Amino acid sequence: MDKMNQAIEKMKMLVGMEVEDEQQAAEEEGSLSFMEDLNRSCALTTKQRFYGFAICLSAGLTCTLLSMLVFFNPVKFGITFTLGNLMALGSTAFLIGPQRQVTMMLDPARIYATALYLASIIIALFCALYVRNKLLTLLAIILEFTGLIWYSLSYIPFARTMVSRIFMTCFDTEF
Repeated sequence: MDKMNQAIEKMKMLVGMEVEDEQQAAEEEGSLSFMEDLNRSCALTTKQRFYGFAICLSAGLTCTLLSMLVFFNPVKFGITFTLGNLMALGSTAFLIGPQRQVTMMLDPARIYATALYLASIIIALFCALYVRNKLLTLLAIILEFTGLIWYSLSYIPFARTMVSRIFMTCFDTEF
């Protein structure tokens, strides 16, 4: 039985769940931050986490792909594309937990990429829902797509450096 508990604890650590003994959890009960409280109340089994991830990711990808059907209506395109991005981004919170997701997003190595991506999502929704200007919405979606790529590259070691160097060599022409 002891080996089974150790295996379960290792599996919890792999998917980002916290492993604590009951005594320590009782001591910290009164001093939980919002994210810790959210993590504790969202205690899902590993199977539920994978199902949540798969459902949320597939719904996000479906929204993103369906947005291509309304590509020539930038307002509808902006809303469905952004909704798909938000769902796909939220799907990873099922795997690693919301606290770890936020911690990784606010990591100093990717804080600027996160800020650019989240700001571009807000700008795209603002342009699509409030301003309703097709040109501004299209520009905001291009900015959002660029932010998504830059944010995604922040999770691959040295990827942003490599892409930056490629662009610098491509656009570094001497006359």
